[in-house]
Amino acid sequence: METIIKNSLEKHLQAFKLLEGSQEKIKEIAKLFIFSLRNSGKIIFMGNGGSAADAEHLAAELVGRFKKNRKAYAAISLSSNICIMTAIGNDYGFDEIFSRQVEALARKNDLVVAISTSGGSQNVIKAISRAKELGLKTVGFLGKSGGKLKGLVDLSLLISTEDTPRIQEMHILAGHIICEVVEEELSR
Repeated sequence: METIIKNSLEKHLQAFKLLEGSQEKIKEIAKLFIFSLRNSGKIIFMGNGGSAADAEHLAAELVGRFKKNRKAYAAISLSSNICIMTAIGNDYGFDEIFSRQVEALARKNDLVVAISTSGGSQNVIKAISRAKELGLKTVGFLGKSGGKLKGLVDLSLLISTEDTPRIQEMHILAGHIICEVVEEELSR
């Protein structure tokens, strides 16, 4: 038990050092969030599994509040509506569950954020491709080598470790930092 705890904490610190070296990327991503929200856009998050939970979590931080009582910011998670996801999955296939929603919901000045520990989820890849066809800015919160998504998104935050739980921990930490920056900048 002690070994598992110690190893997990050590791997967390290693992943944190990767994130710590990405401060400029975090700043650039925050600027994209701010631009979108200042220009009547919304932040559209997506991911599978734990990344879906992160997508919902970050959308909630923006719509609700992070630290400050302030106006609601426009954000959605494409992982949130099980009826839409299962209808699209049933009629078009699982690979289309996000791209169909991007097509239906995305508008000018929206920012599409893909969260993927592998960078290889076909449904996320298709959605980012659709967002690019629509002329939207895209961001990837990625892990491992970044997969195919790394070359598709406009800007990626890459946590280059094979340890999925540590990648997810850094994604949510980066997301929280961005939420704090957004609240501060948009409150001025």
